[in-house]
Amino acid sequence: MAIGPMFKRSVVLKEMGITLLSIALAFAIGTIIIWIAGFSVSAVFSNLWKGAFGGKLAIGQTLAKSTPIILTSLSFLIAFRCGLFNIGAEGQMYIGAMAAAVAGAYLRLPIVLHVLVCLTAGGLAGAFWGWIPGYLKAKRGVNEFVSTMMLSYVAIGFTDYLVAPRGPLHDDKYWANQTIRIAPSAVLPRILRPTQVSMALIVALFFVLLVWYYLYRTPAGYELRSVGLSPTVADYGGIRIKRKYILALSLAGLLAGLAGSGEVLGTHLRFIGRFSPGYGWDGIAGGLIARAHPIGAIFAALLMGALRAGGMQVQRSGAAPGDIAAVLQGLVIFFIIAPTLIRTLIRRRRR
Repeated sequence: MAIGPMFKRSVVLKEMGITLLSIALAFAIGTIIIWIAGFSVSAVFSNLWKGAFGGKLAIGQTLAKSTPIILTSLSFLIAFRCGLFNIGAEGQMYIGAMAAAVAGAYLRLPIVLHVLVCLTAGGLAGAFWGWIPGYLKAKRGVNEFVSTMMLSYVAIGFTDYLVAPRGPLHDDKYWANQTIRIAPSAVLPRILRPTQVSMALIVALFFVLLVWYYLYRTPAGYELRSVGLSPTVADYGGIRIKRKYILALSLAGLLAGLAGSGEVLGTHLRFIGRFSPGYGWDGIAGGLIARAHPIGAIFAALLMGALRAGGMQVQRSGAAPGDIAAVLQGLVIFFIIAPTLIRTLIRRRRR
């Protein structure tokens, strides 16, 4: 009776060991690159640590940058568990952020209700943007890799138009591409002042638990994972595969939309054109670094957020260009996800 749990623990420990080894190897090669480029290795890594964890402000910066990545990682992994590649979290995040900004700026509601309405609006807008490629995949066989990516460009371009100087939602008081400020009743409170960490972090952690419970403790989550493991067997077992495709990408869009909503309601307090430095793309890496497990998404997002925050300090200190952190990030992603991607693509090709 104890064989099952022991086997699961051994698998988890093995995956953790592989992940840690991959990270260590990435940093080792990064060290060589920094040395060859002529920069001080000790100065780069000390500033990287200082910018990510060297005090309250640094930790706040790391947590603030990790918050949207947690949700975009969940967005990628819930589709990945269904055998789909959601490459469109960036666009779904922009659509969700815009919906939350409009609801926050133009509705007048009580404090708690207003926040909930804004989060719901952002989540549903993102879900709709995910539903489109899900429907195209299920009904027309359109490759979700292509459709989600293309819809990201559509979403970013569309929101750019809305907040451009002559756009319908532009704030005429400022030259920047942005909407008017949201109402005070729609603001997510800050929880680690004077940093930008807000209740959006709590929302993200809540959805980590919710996604974990859904995937591993409900029949619907079991069916979704079954489709990802073997669509043929799932179909034979009576699972409606096409519905699961639509559901998985809709849920992925909802989570990405919430990531954008959190940025609007907790950080920027308005929609700002091109506000994301690539959180949606980071989510793809985060989901794969986490081995497509919701709890692992927290640690993957912290790693990505720390590299982003630390990279800014490296650049400010003059120890090296900030792109050094991006190189380290890329190496970590490469060593962790390359084998996973190759195995997944081979498995899909065999089907």
